[in-house]
Amino acid sequence: MSITKERKSQLIREFRRAEEDTGSPEVQIAVLTQRIAQLTEHLKGHVKDHAGRRGLLMLVSKRRRLLDYLKNSTPDRYFAVIDKLGLRK
Repeated sequence: MSITKERKSQLIREFRRAEEDTGSPEVQIAVLTQRIAQLTEHLKGHVKDHAGRRGLLMLVSKRRRLLDYLKNSTPDRYFAVIDKLGLRK
């Protein structure tokens, strides 16, 4: 259910701001988005997995907090991330 090491490395390379960057909000949001997508697919087939649903809600909340931080600190980076990930319609 977790993302593969290769996919996580690819997301880090795609969203990092510097060569050694692995923890910027953009990277964290991208990794969380990937995990949320996988968990959502899992829950479509396993409707009674309430622990998984709780985990999904925690991931969504964490991503929301990171997005709020990014929006308040640097709006241009916020808009770049949501455009790249396709989060807002």
